[in-house]
Order: sequence, then structure tokens, then C-alpha cells
Amino acid sequence: MQLLGRPLAASVTAEVRQRLSRLGFSPHLVSVVASGDPATLVYVESKRRQAEKLGVRLSVQDLGAGVSQDDLHAALHQLSQDDSVQGIVLELPLAPHLDPDAALRRIAHPKDVEGLTPANLALVSAGREAEALLPPTPRSVRFLLREALDLSGARIAVIGPGRTVGRPLTWMLNNRQATVTLCNEFTRGLSEVLAPQDAVVVAVGLAGLLRPEHVQPHHVVIDAGINVTASGVVGDVDPAVWPLVRAHTPVPGGVGPLTSALMFQNLVRAVRLQRGETVE
Repeated sequence: MQLLGRPLAASVTAEVRQRLSRLGFSPHLVSVVASGDPATLVYVESKRRQAEKLGVRLSVQDLGAGVSQDDLHAALHQLSQDDSVQGIVLELPLAPHLDPDAALRRIAHPKDVEGLTPANLALVSAGREAEALLPPTPRSVRFLLREALDLSGARIAVIGPGRTVGRPLTWMLNNRQATVTLCNEFTRGLSEVLAPQDAVVVAVGLAGLLRPEHVQPHHVVIDAGINVTASGVVGDVDPAVWPLVRAHTPVPGGVGPLTSALMFQNLVRAVRLQRGETVE
């Protein structure tokens, strides 16, 4: 069975459109670019098209690949203080000389629609998700897992302890009473570690990492890896795995479409948090 993100994304987008219409104004989302990476600009343009469809105003601050750390911090601090801005996205990766962790600390956490500031991640790790903006990619993974599993009591392996997916996902699954095993690409005896699991999530950024010998017929496999190859975009899972497991997400078409929709859902949550409202 394929677990497709697009139908879920359509449902989330319809809900976001309704909630935006009830806000009484068009929220302003600012995308901050500091890399000079052409692929990032293509991704930002995709966000802009979706924002226009939803009635969200999206501005791009392209600071250039040569921007200093101090100037990047100043730009993020200014946006955090600007009452006309409701959401901020720091587009990663940054230029090599820039420190993303230091930069993320300059974003006010109620405007952090990517959910990557230390304050938002700390709330998630403490089990206080209602007060946080959750990272959209781990949330997309959790949505897709729920299509095939009851998370409460499920055994789920997460391969890849990265800041943007694996680590927050581990906390978010634990917050839904799942039992989580955190692995990486160097885990010894991976087949034996994965055998008793109900689901396997891969988010390393290494094409073909999860191979047929690693999986069992009862597994649900969620591929959150993105790798650009000569033949196109592929995930971390060898396609030979797909017919061997109970359910799986394709790349592209699985986690990605839902992630984008959930980022705009975060923008609505951000407005409500900034108003001091309680959000579910």
C-alpha cells in the first residue's frame, strides 16, 4: 500500500483556507535566504505560488551568500520585532560560513513557522505541543504513520537523528505514546534492530540506505529523505523495498506535499499564539 501525501495535503489546505478566512486579514510570511543556492530560490518560488492561492502575503529577503552572521542576526531580530510580520522562515541550508543554530535563536518562537527554534523544540521535548509550533516535516511523518498504525503502543524506529526531522520526530512520537528506537546510518546489526518494529522512518539524506535485507513484511516504511541524483529526486529507501513491506511512502509524493501544507497551517497557529489565544 502506498501512503500518499497529496490527498492529506488537500484536506489540510482546505482547512487552512477556512481558518485564514476567519482571521480577518492576510498574514505576512517572510522567507529569509542567505545562501546563494539556486535550488533554494526555486523552493521559495513554489511557496510563493501556494501562498498566493491561500491569500497569504509572502515576501523574500535575499541577503546574499556573503552576508555576515551579525547582519543575518539583525535581519531576523528586526522581523521578529515587526508587528506586520506574522511568520518567518529561515531557508536552510545557509551559506557555509554561517551558523544556523545561532541564527535560529534570533527568531521569536511564536513566528517560527518551521518549528526549529530552540524554544519550540524545547516545548515539544517537554510534551507541551499545544504551546509550540511543530516542525512540519516530522508532523507530516506522524500524519502518514497514523494512516497505517495506531501510534499508541506502536514500536517505531527512526533512522537519522537530525535536528529538522529525526530528533523532533522522536519526541513527537513519544508524545503520542509510541515506543521509539533512534538509529543512524552507523547502527550495527540494523536488520536485527528493525525486525521487531512496527514502522521504520528514514531521514538521513543517503540514497538507498534502507535495503531489502533490512525490512520485514509487517513494516510500515516512511521515507523522509531527499537526494538529488542524475535521474531525479529520490529518497533514502531503495525502491526494491516497496513490494516487500505492508505500506510505504514514495519519493516524491509522500512526505513532501503534506509538509508544505502543514507549514501554512503553522502560520495560522502562529497568528493565534501571537494573539495570546489557546491553540489545540
